[in-house]
Amino acid sequence: MANIYMISGPCGCGKSTLTDAYAEYLVKVEKRTYVYVIHGDVFHQGFIGMYEKDAFCVELQETDPLAWTQVLKFNWECIVDVAGKALKRGLDVVIDYVVEDELPLLQKLAKEYDAKLYYLVLTASEEAITKRLQSRGDDELIERGIFLKKKFDSLPENQGHLYDNTEKTVEEEVAELSKDMENFLV
Repeated sequence: MANIYMISGPCGCGKSTLTDAYAEYLVKVEKRTYVYVIHGDVFHQGFIGMYEKDAFCVELQETDPLAWTQVLKFNWECIVDVAGKALKRGLDVVIDYVVEDELPLLQKLAKEYDAKLYYLVLTASEEAITKRLQSRGDDELIERGIFLKKKFDSLPENQGHLYDNTEKTVEEEVAELSKDMENFLV
């Protein structure tokens, strides 16, 4: 049975770092033959012009292909499509991206491919998020990161799926999750 490991959380919580480390753990320690990693930001970066300064200051109609809701919808369609192709081949899939309203999409995907879905929402203190984003040079994401942290910490569907990694190394995270991942099964 294939598995989907969905790692969500606000900007600056270490989603991509943990995704890579956990995928490596699955192969090296759990002896999973194949693991396919999907970084949602790769799809987001496919929109050329999206990262230019003031790119989001332009008023766009909701139907415009570069309107934020359309970009997210497109990204999730790509993620689900690619994950489905990997699951069809029997691969475990580890995904990192911000999950706001998309959990039902992932549940449908898991059901379609008879896969287990593990849903992990990273969280950290506001101070840790700020420090991490500043160290990456992403000061412009601090406000969004803290907004998402508060939102995710309070969402009912995230309760029981939150994992606070404040002051933890990625090695400590993988070690803890290797023992507790079943707690994040949806």
